[in-house]
Amino acid sequence: MDSVKTTVDISDALFTRAKKHAHMTHRPMRALIEEGLRHVLDGKPQTQPFKLTDASVGRPGGFNPLDAMSWSDLRNEIYGRR
Repeated sequence: MDSVKTTVDISDALFTRAKKHAHMTHRPMRALIEEGLRHVLDGKPQTQPFKLTDASVGRPGGFNPLDAMSWSDLRNEIYGRR
């Protein structure tokens, strides 16, 4: 089997977890990384894009009290009088 050496930056916390798992399962880190990549690459592709839930308030086309506010008033409404 051919192999390629590479460098990968991962968070310290993830590396620590992976290292502990490798030790507990008596497997090298390389095997864990390869298994993880195979799992992602062989998995089913995401068929539907993420859709943000509509959290609108009021009725579509209804009166919007924010339309009458200036930018300064909107900023004060959002952030208060900071």
